Amino acid sequence: MAVPEEIRLVKRPKNTVVEDRGGNGPNRYAVRERGKIKCIPGKNPQPHNGRVIGHIVNLKFIPKDGRNTEFKENKKPDCLSHGSSALIQSLSNDILDDLLDIFEPKRAFTILAIAALKVIKPGILDSKISEEYNRTFISQYYPGATVSKNSLSKLYKELGMYGEYRRKFFQKRLASVMKEHHIVIDGTLKDNNSSVNDFSAFSHKAKVKGTKDISVIYAYDIEKMEPLCGEVFPGNTIDGSAYSSFIRDNNITKGIIIADKGFPPSQIAEELKNRPDLHILTPIKRNDSRIKNNNMLSYQGTLKEVEGEILFSKKQIKGGRFLYAYFDQYRGSLEEKTFIKNANKNDSYDDENFKDKRKTFGVIVLESDLDLDPVVAYKCYQERWKIEVMFKHYKSDICLDKVRVQDDFSVIGKEFINVIATIITSRIIKLYQDKGICDDYTYDEMMEKLTSTWRRTDAPNEKPVTKDEYWVHPYITFYDVMEKLGVCEPLPKPEPKKRGRRPKNSIQN
Repeated sequence: MAVPEEIRLVKRPKNTVVEDRGGNGPNRYAVRERGKIKCIPGKNPQPHNGRVIGHIVNLKFIPKDGRNTEFKENKKPDCLSHGSSALIQSLSNDILDDLLDIFEPKRAFTILAIAALKVIKPGILDSKISEEYNRTFISQYYPGATVSKNSLSKLYKELGMYGEYRRKFFQKRLASVMKEHHIVIDGTLKDNNSSVNDFSAFSHKAKVKGTKDISVIYAYDIEKMEPLCGEVFPGNTIDGSAYSSFIRDNNITKGIIIADKGFPPSQIAEELKNRPDLHILTPIKRNDSRIKNNNMLSYQGTLKEVEGEILFSKKQIKGGRFLYAYFDQYRGSLEEKTFIKNANKNDSYDDENFKDKRKTFGVIVLESDLDLDPVVAYKCYQERWKIEVMFKHYKSDICLDKVRVQDDFSVIGKEFINVIATIITSRIIKLYQDKGICDDYTYDEMMEKLTSTWRRTDAPNEKPVTKDEYWVHPYITFYDVMEKLGVCEPLPKPEPKKRGRRPKNSIQN
């Protein structure tokens, strides 16, 4: 295609030629150096053009050298999102140490970087993780992470295939559990309609809503207020059948397991026998014959140390275990009211059934292999709500309620990273509550404001100082919260002036 005359007439270096490369981009008309003449036998001399030295853009010659090379050489951006990345990094040093003991450094950095970005950007898609990585200080704290979409797919699959690495990581966390610690084991369901992996199945709840699920079981340390380990099971797996497998797979050997009625102690009888430092505190069903046989509804006193009107009884039963029965008067009245309301709605009132159930309204009976004070047993079980709160944050705050990978190994591997993201989230929430920030901001508001604080990348590696010259937005008013969270240090206060002598004139006056 002939180059238009107006383009050819543009002033440019001598011994050059303009070449039309086609298209409508700004670099359509390339300016090349005129090369040497090639002499081919039997033909006329052929011109040979050299390298491109610039382009004709907007009827001006724009040289190539010195313009684009700057961006290629300087890969480090001027500033990045800082606040939330710095908070996560400050709470994750031990996690990184554990990962570095198991994985090679680049993979350890990648795993923690992905988990951190799931906390910063809830519900983030794998295709967006690379973009978010390059936008935040996570890329500075964990450099060299491979976070492209294809790299993530490969990583999930490998983490799922090689379970020894996951178990080593969880064992490091479980090793920190003391005998007196209380471990809550519970599960949650996640939407998973994949036709490829074997975990997708209809749970008893999913049949109602019409979607398949996978089951995720976690062990949660009440004292630390964070999860210890997690494992994936098919959605149609009954909690009890996964109970023993979960304990064996993760080699849980010490602590007090507090579970709900879906995890009966009978399912882990062999595991308890082989683990003398592992104990249970589990509710039993209200129609369990042991309640009547041991006269557990004849109460021995009240729990004065807890809130509410609670009656209790404690009995040692056949086999050496203990039963702890509690009657909550307020909860009993609510259950009675609900029973009558449903009977009225369905026109199904049965007096015999009502009188039989009324005896156990507001009653909870716990079974344990430990001789505990009734107050201690009650408070321990009440603390298990913390894992329910954790699952709420798991599904709502970091949006891990759906499975977005297909094959079995990828499901397992991705859930391993989700466990780490949940550990980080639990630590943030605990710090957030300990510092009293929840009085002024919700968790989502706090994380959003932290993410919106940007800082220059040429700042020193030391902890930032409030209102120093490296903050990109010096007008932000979130410094007080960042100081409470330990993200930055307050400005140093000037030293008090030394008291001197009063002037002589002032003394005379």
